[in-house]
Amino acid sequence: MDKQRLLDIRYLKMAKIWAENSYCVRRKVGALIVKDKMIISDGYNGTPSGFPNICEDENGITYPYVLHAEANAITKVAKSNNSSENATLYVTTSPCIECAKLIIQAGIKRVVFSELYRANSGIELLNKAGVETVYIEIDNE
Repeated sequence: MDKQRLLDIRYLKMAKIWAENSYCVRRKVGALIVKDKMIISDGYNGTPSGFPNICEDENGITYPYVLHAEANAITKVAKSNNSSENATLYVTTSPCIECAKLIIQAGIKRVVFSELYRANSGIELLNKAGVETVYIEIDNE
């Protein structure tokens, strides 16, 4: 196994651990942004700052204002002195189309994920934009 794949697996495992911080019940998603072998941002799915940490209503439907892990990581890096230009995003679930747009605009050049989201439009958009996408099932590693 090459060195890059080993690093990818390690960062995906870290993203999976980070997802445990989510208060969401239906799905917990974690994300890390890595540049030059340094984690420059992290995120998990959840409510915006100042909102109660409740992601779903009494019927189990996710509130529309819940932020995805990728969006949290990207907005967090935007508030820092770091740049996500040419970085790699490690995320436990493949990005939706809305997060794919943010990834492209943030200059992220590579996305590594370990689970497939129900829609593949995000991955299709990333590929169309020239962003490398890598699917690794970490449960088998």
